[in-house]
Amino acid sequence: MQLDFAKLDGLVPAIVQDAASGEVLMLGFMNEQAYRQTRDSGEVTFFSRTRNKLWRKGEQSGHVLKVREVRVDCDGDTVLIRVDPVGPGVCHEGYRSCFFRSLDAAGATTILAGRTFDPAAVYKESSKP
Repeated sequence: MQLDFAKLDGLVPAIVQDAASGEVLMLGFMNEQAYRQTRDSGEVTFFSRTRNKLWRKGEQSGHVLKVREVRVDCDGDTVLIRVDPVGPGVCHEGYRSCFFRSLDAAGATTILAGRTFDPAAVYKESSKP
């Protein structure tokens, strides 16, 4: 099956899920080159829309995502990447998952988890993913 990179101007959404727990860790985007590098290296690579370049998750923090399985949706335009995360978290704000907040019907947020690492110790302010 071929992925359909045409729908989103050359990108597909990539949902990242912890293979052991089932927790959704993050969402990123891949172009064909990022997808190919992910498959070839066994570690997740994304395409940064804001920086217009490839980036491998963990290249700065060391918190890499080891690919265990890649699934594709029925339309061929989204991938689910089941991973073995290495490190205490994937969120550049210091949380295990990027989905650490909930929104209620009024739009108020609740923090659902504590930080698992200090982002200031891991990232330089100008080079966050």
